[in-house]
Amino acid sequence: MADEQAYYIEKHEIPVDSDEEFNYEEIPLEDDYTSVVEEDLDTALRVINEAKGDAEAANVQGTQLERSILTTRPEVVDDFVRNFLVRMGMQKTLNTFQCEWYELQQKGAIRDDYSTDVPDVYTQNGNLETETKYLRKEVEKFKKAAMQAREAYVKLRKERDYHRMHHRRVVQEKNALVTEIKKLKAHYASYEPTLRHLKTKYETAMKEKMLSKLEKDRALGQVTGLQNTLKNIDALKDTSSVGAPPFMPAPSQRMCKKGLELSVDENGLGPSQRALVEERKKQEAGKDMANAGQQKKHENDSEFPVDSGINPYLIYAKNSPGHLTRTGGFRLTSTYQAHSLAVSSIALHPRKQIIATTSDDFTWKMWAVPSGDLVMTGEGHTDWVSSCDFHPSGGKLATGSGDTTVKIWDFSKAECVHTFMEHKHAVWGVSWHACGDFLATCSMDNTSKVWDLNSLRCRYTLRGHTDSVNSVQYVPYSNTILTSSADKTLSLWDTRTGLCAQTFYGHMYSINSATFNTKGDTIASCDSYGNLKLFDVRTLGQLASVDIGPHPTNHVSFDSSGQLLAVSSNDSTVKMYEVSSGKVTSLIGHEDAVQATLFDRAGEFLVSAGSDYTVRIWS
Repeated sequence: MADEQAYYIEKHEIPVDSDEEFNYEEIPLEDDYTSVVEEDLDTALRVINEAKGDAEAANVQGTQLERSILTTRPEVVDDFVRNFLVRMGMQKTLNTFQCEWYELQQKGAIRDDYSTDVPDVYTQNGNLETETKYLRKEVEKFKKAAMQAREAYVKLRKERDYHRMHHRRVVQEKNALVTEIKKLKAHYASYEPTLRHLKTKYETAMKEKMLSKLEKDRALGQVTGLQNTLKNIDALKDTSSVGAPPFMPAPSQRMCKKGLELSVDENGLGPSQRALVEERKKQEAGKDMANAGQQKKHENDSEFPVDSGINPYLIYAKNSPGHLTRTGGFRLTSTYQAHSLAVSSIALHPRKQIIATTSDDFTWKMWAVPSGDLVMTGEGHTDWVSSCDFHPSGGKLATGSGDTTVKIWDFSKAECVHTFMEHKHAVWGVSWHACGDFLATCSMDNTSKVWDLNSLRCRYTLRGHTDSVNSVQYVPYSNTILTSSADKTLSLWDTRTGLCAQTFYGHMYSINSATFNTKGDTIASCDSYGNLKLFDVRTLGQLASVDIGPHPTNHVSFDSSGQLLAVSSNDSTVKMYEVSSGKVTSLIGHEDAVQATLFDRAGEFLVSAGSDYTVRIWS
């Protein structure tokens, strides 16, 4: 039906093109194409980029052309008024204006000149006003950015100046240290000839000693032989007096006997025997005189007490630490600035709630705890004061200093009553004997000394450590002292003889502090790499080793129960170590390295002092 009703105006047939009937012409390759193919990758990329740039430039030109072609139709007066009212938000006025405008327009009351276009100046003013607002906003934004950039610049400049100043200070310190090292090297080099001479003398003395020992043994053998000969002669005399000798001697024996009878004295000794006996007597007389010289004592020397004293503080060892029974442990209760420089050590008065502190500002002070009231100040050292310890009676104080001296201060006289000056380098520690007549000190000169307070002289110099002796402490109510050294060892010394009784090994770094517990059976020590170790005095074995580093540890102290350790650390904290459980906690409060800690007798509070010039009380 559809084909029958179709009406054609004109009919044409379009032949189908075939690719096979079309003749293609061969286009030869040109030289330019060959050169393009042979170009490298960089050239191709450059050509592509140039093409992209040309295309973008063409697009920009086209856009500008389109913008130039477009014409802006100016607004008429009524549209301008409407837009103004809309922009200002005057809706009621807009409605009123439209009503009146259309009403007047219908009535024909509006003249043709009222419907003309608005002058371009108003349009331009509006555009300029809009652009001005936009630019003001941009100016404010850039102003804020400029202020921030200025603040950042000022901050960076201050940091640069600070680091520059710090760098200069470090360079100055480095130069000063280099100068000091050169001086020390020169100083040590000046001692080399003396050391070689002393070594030669020592070797010579040892050889003479060995020779004298051999001579002594030879003389003793000769004397023993002579004594046996004399016994035989006496036996012969006894038999001759009886008249019936038990045997007939051989001819050679008879000749010897005859010769002896011709030259012996009334004691039965010949000339050579008499000479040997006289020489032996002289040697024994010289030995007796030497022993008498060694045992010669000063008339005011004190006698060491019998090593059987009872520690009255053992009663506290039965109690458990207070902080283990209270919730939360120790808390910081008071802080006060004790000195103008770092506080180096603390000591507790044996009878009163008073502590003594020493500092790098060349002074020591006494404070009432826990109130923090200043009791007394001592000045007299010419360098930093490293340590202090109260006399057992509480009436005196001993201090050691970097000026190589040890001073004894009497509170009743309010002055220094004596100064010991035999140490060659800085004094690191002091400790009183329980009897109060002896004082032990340790020094950077690798020695410890025992001083007699009655004769005011050094009784013994304890030599054995090969590096600085950093701490010293009398074992409670005994004649034994404990020393720790930078040679990584601990030593026990008998102060009655000045001999080393035992040495403990185990630390790998310089030991800064060591102490005994109240019972005197356990030693705790800490080193410069933050390692804490416990040793058993009875078995000489290591009980525990704890790494609380990596910051150095400066001081260690037991509480009265012996179950809790306070360790001063360079990370501005006090490490609390529980011996039974091995648990480690930290007391945070100091602003710089902690140099010393101390428990009171009853374990109610802990006192700590540090490089932030303060003393803090934890209770």
